[in-house]
Amino acid sequence: MNSTRLEALSDGVIAIIITIMVLELKVPHGDTLDALAPLIPNFLSYVLSFIYVGIYWNNHHHMLHTCEVVTGRILWANLHFLFWLSLFPVTTAWIGENHLASAPSALYGVVLLMAAIAYWILQQTMIAAQGPDSLLKRAVGGDWKGKASQITYLVGTAAAFRSPLLAQGLYLLVALLWLVPDRRIENVLVRR
Repeated sequence: MNSTRLEALSDGVIAIIITIMVLELKVPHGDTLDALAPLIPNFLSYVLSFIYVGIYWNNHHHMLHTCEVVTGRILWANLHFLFWLSLFPVTTAWIGENHLASAPSALYGVVLLMAAIAYWILQQTMIAAQGPDSLLKRAVGGDWKGKASQITYLVGTAAAFRSPLLAQGLYLLVALLWLVPDRRIENVLVRR
């Protein structure tokens, strides 16, 4: 089986995740700009989560272009990854409603960490299925950004119990790290 159906399912789930997140944004009560002020934390948590989902969608899309065969293990690893992404709307809404609280900040970090681990598992499953000379393996290399991200999520989750603002700053830092386009897979595909 090729990756077309896997990509279609993933795209659909990710589109639904983004839709659910935006539906959590509420209409302001009032007709002045001051009515927007209470919505700022919700909006900022939405923006950060939207960026994360977009980063994952972009990288997932590129990763699937290196996949020549889809195995049952890849299907399950992809569903595992989508499961963690599907929790973004809940944690986004909770952190938006309680933006400087420890528990929502920590849970947001846990979901970010688990999504990163699930993505890594999917990546490693694809590499294993494609063989030792896989394009993905060549593209990923040492994956310092992936490892640094997981460590930062872990530190952020622990920091949330002392300083939710620091934790959220660390989560933002990782998003900014990934906003710089990751051209590893594109470069390997061009040289193919």
